[in-house]
Amino acid sequence: MALAAALATGLFAQSRVLTPDQKLRMAEVVVADYYVDTVNEDKLVESAIRSMLEELDPHSAYSTAEETKELNEPLQGNFSGIGITFNMNKDTLYVIQTVSGGPSERVGILAGDRIIAVNDTAIAGVKMKNSDIMKRLRGPKGTDVDVTVLRRNAGQTDTVDFRITRADIPIYSIDAAYMADPRTGYIRVNRFAAETANEFEKAVRDLRKQGMQQLILDLVDNGGGYLNAAVELLGEILSPGEMAVYTEGRNAPRYNYTAHPKGRQPLLGDSRVVVMVNQYSASASEITSGAIQDWDRGVIVGRRTFGKGLVQRPFPFPDGSMMRLTVAHYYTPTGRDIQKPYRKGEGDEYRKDIIDRFNSGELMHADSIKYIDSLKVSTLRSGRTIYGGGGISPDVFVPLDTTEFTKYYRNVMAKGVLNQYTIKYVDRNRKALLKQYRNDSEYVDRFEVTPEMLKEMYDLATKEEVEYDAEQAAQSGPLFKMIIKALIGRDLYDQATYFKVYNRHDPIFKEALRVINSDEYDKLLD
Repeated sequence: MALAAALATGLFAQSRVLTPDQKLRMAEVVVADYYVDTVNEDKLVESAIRSMLEELDPHSAYSTAEETKELNEPLQGNFSGIGITFNMNKDTLYVIQTVSGGPSERVGILAGDRIIAVNDTAIAGVKMKNSDIMKRLRGPKGTDVDVTVLRRNAGQTDTVDFRITRADIPIYSIDAAYMADPRTGYIRVNRFAAETANEFEKAVRDLRKQGMQQLILDLVDNGGGYLNAAVELLGEILSPGEMAVYTEGRNAPRYNYTAHPKGRQPLLGDSRVVVMVNQYSASASEITSGAIQDWDRGVIVGRRTFGKGLVQRPFPFPDGSMMRLTVAHYYTPTGRDIQKPYRKGEGDEYRKDIIDRFNSGELMHADSIKYIDSLKVSTLRSGRTIYGGGGISPDVFVPLDTTEFTKYYRNVMAKGVLNQYTIKYVDRNRKALLKQYRNDSEYVDRFEVTPEMLKEMYDLATKEEVEYDAEQAAQSGPLFKMIIKALIGRDLYDQATYFKVYNRHDPIFKEALRVINSDEYDKLLD
């Protein structure tokens, strides 16, 4: 009120110069004290901060306390909850899997169970948001939550009540690690989080025991995460002491990050490495693939990456909210700034870049990528020509295959029909399938999606008001079959099974496997 009073008596008016913070504070106080209606000052301030940051680069951002928690949780490696993987099927929470050794498994929750109430509050059939359901299931470690489960058993449907004591639940950043062939290991990293390097080390050691001599590292759709996690992972790929990345900004002096293995030598030694990327691989994924490319340490296969080369520093507020401010650029070992162009305050245009790439034909044709000669550099060992200024361009381009994508496929997916269908199918056939296929390898090799299964799925789509189109259904048939098989496999076994099925259909994986097993690998690095 003192500031408002000063304004009212004209004291501020007498001052010809106000500092920016005084002017901002003055505007907030005037609105709060003199606006015709009641205002929420907290929201006013938050809106002002958001607007400020929108005038900067596209990656500086503000998040509320709740948003900050949601942003940080997947990167911190664990949270406290009941330990299930679930899907929402027709407003009902369907348990896909329980975390091994977790709270739900310990009390007897089973895959296929439907949780219909939490602490006497119905969550089924009430159109509750996933985030609201998760808030009810998650909570401090050691606290209890009561759930009511609908369970189908031998043709009967029963309700069962459970009391579950919440515990720390790991969030894994590796979706799958398996042998793609007798010599080639495959590891898919979905994010770069606090435990990613440890998970990667364990996965490599496990695959080594199975005979792995070379590695396909899948960073497709990996939007990044912690810079340090990428540096730690690179420590097991690059030679000790080699630069992984460096950062530099107006008020941030240059800082070099070098690769250091946990042991005496990197786990992968001089093994062949192929990295899979696409247009959604960003940030820490680009640090990883960029360093491997700069040092001629492996071959990059796929499509040009997103192009995020800006470093955000978190500035937390006492109320738990946070401002993530861009403070530096990061550069690959050759000095490449891979940040794609942007204009300050034009975030919407920046976010349309992927659509622009599609419309320009870049995702389908390698020669549509426009390189700038002034951003040309040479790799550090063989002197190959590579470019900066907009993501990491692959050594081997794999076009986006849209031949099986149709409007009918899009509409079926948008209605969630495939998830609904596979949940129902597994519900009816879980015991028989697990008896017929003793492990996921047998399932991947032998299970086939039949025409009868496809018709059943099409009929379900019709019930969901997706108009049937025979021609487009036939065109998308192989894609439907693959996804149905992958989802059933995931529900029966684990997330890795999904990728074992998916990768047999995926052009980037198939090209990565071809390259790593061919003489072309060495030629590409010369």
